Amino acid sequence: MTAHRVECELLGQKFTIRSEAAPEYVRELVDYIEGKLKEVGGADPIKRLGLAALVITDELFRVRAEQARAAGDVNARVDTLLKLLAEVMPPPAKSP
Repeated sequence: MTAHRVECELLGQKFTIRSEAAPEYVRELVDYIEGKLKEVGGADPIKRLGLAALVITDELFRVRAEQARAAGDVNARVDTLLKLLAEVMPPPAKSP
């Protein structure tokens, strides 16, 4: 893939980000971070970045935990279905 150069700004600092991701996607990520920076507020940019990082990391961990719970639910349901099928299936025919 080709690396794209995306110009962006965070907390008044200009950055050039090189990424194989589409430029629109990179801008979407930057916009998301800017939104979190506005949510946490404050005057000190380092503290704002730290708080925004904590908020975003919390979101990530919560999504991972939910996915793990959902995967466990799916596995449990599949196991239950397999047991039910085994109960109603006729035994395999014996070969002569």
